[in-house]
Amino acid sequence: MKYDLSKVPTPCYVVDKDLLVKNLEILKSVQDRTGCKILLALKGFSMFSVFPLIGKYLAGITASSLNEARLGYEEMGGEVHIYSPAYNDKDFDEILRFCDHIVFNSFNQWKKYKDKVKSVKDKEIQCGIRINPEYSELKTAIYDPCSKFSRLGTTLNNFIPDELDGIDGLHFHTMCEQNSDTLKRTVKVVEEKFGQYFAGLKWLNFGGGHHITRDDYDIETLVETILYIKEKYKVEVYLEPGEAVALNTGYLVTTVLDIMENGMQIAIIDTSAACHMPDVLEMPYRPHIICSGKPGEYPYTYRLGGPTCLAGDIIGDYSFKKSLEVGDKLVFTDMAHYTMVKNNTFNGINLPSIALYSDAEGLQIVKQFGYEDFKSRLS
Repeated sequence: MKYDLSKVPTPCYVVDKDLLVKNLEILKSVQDRTGCKILLALKGFSMFSVFPLIGKYLAGITASSLNEARLGYEEMGGEVHIYSPAYNDKDFDEILRFCDHIVFNSFNQWKKYKDKVKSVKDKEIQCGIRINPEYSELKTAIYDPCSKFSRLGTTLNNFIPDELDGIDGLHFHTMCEQNSDTLKRTVKVVEEKFGQYFAGLKWLNFGGGHHITRDDYDIETLVETILYIKEKYKVEVYLEPGEAVALNTGYLVTTVLDIMENGMQIAIIDTSAACHMPDVLEMPYRPHIICSGKPGEYPYTYRLGGPTCLAGDIIGDYSFKKSLEVGDKLVFTDMAHYTMVKNNTFNGINLPSIALYSDAEGLQIVKQFGYEDFKSRLS
C-alpha cells in the first residue's frame, strides 16, 4: 500500500482519489467521443465528499429515492435524474424541486403524476417511462430486472402508445457488471420491440450495469452502439453506471481480533460481511485480500469471519504465506461501490470509518462513526 496501515483506524474504507480520476477520465472519453451523457448512479456510490471531483467529469447523477436526489442536487449539481418502481405522494413535491428528469415505472404512475409535473413553471422537467424488454443475460436472480413477474419496467404487452404525449424518453436497465457485447445484444432486442416508439423522443437511457472501467471492457463496441442509436433516431443517449465510477478505487482495511481452531484455523476480524460488505452474502462472492491466495495455495489457510452473532457472517477462506497474528491488518480490494451505500449497524457494530488517499494529499480521514450514529437510527 502507498500509505501507512498503522495510521488507518479499522475497519475503514479507503478510496484512492487518483484511481477514481483514472476511471472518470475513461468515462469522460466515452462522453467526448459519442456526445452521450454519463450519470453517477448513487445507489452504487454515494461518497459525496468526492462529488465535486466527479462533477468535473460527468453530467450529473441518477437517484433511486428522494434522499439520493437531494444529495446529488446539493453536493454535485448538474443533471438530477430519478427512477423508482413507485413514487410516494408525500415525497413527490420535493422530487419536483430537486429533479430535472423523472422516469416512471408504469403508465399508471405517469398518469397519476403528469399533471403535477406539468404544473411546474420555473424549470423544465423531462419525463420518461422505464421499459422491460424481457431480455437479460444475468445469471444472479436477485439482480435480474427482467425475470418472470418482474416489477421493474413496463413490458411491450403493457405499453400504451396513446399515453406517450408528454413523455420525453425511454429507459431500460437490464445489466449488472457486464461488457458492451451484452449491451449491443440488448439494444437490438429493445429496438425490435420498442423502436417504433423512438420517433419524437428526446432521449434513450441505457441504464447501468456497464463495467466500462474494467480492464477487459470493450469500449469500441460501446461507442459504436451509442452512435448507432444517436444517429439513427436523433436522440440523446444516457448511461448511468454506479459501479464503473468507483470500480477498483477503494479498499477496506480490517484488523485480526482473534485466531481460533474448529476443524480449521478461523480468524475473527473487525469487519463484518453482514454489516460492512453485504454483497459478499447477497451475490455471493469472495472479495480479494492483498497478498492472499485461495485456500491451500499458501502454507496458512484461514476462514475469515466477522464479529457479529450471525453464524453465516463469513467472508471466505484465504491462505497466506505466513501465519496470521492478532493485530495484523488485512486489506480487501474493490470496496468503494455497494459497501458504504448498503452497510448497516446490526448487533450495534460500528460502521467503518471513511478515508481518502491521493499521492498529492496523502491519507485523510473523512469521517468516523460512533454510538450516536447507531442510536440515531433507533428509537
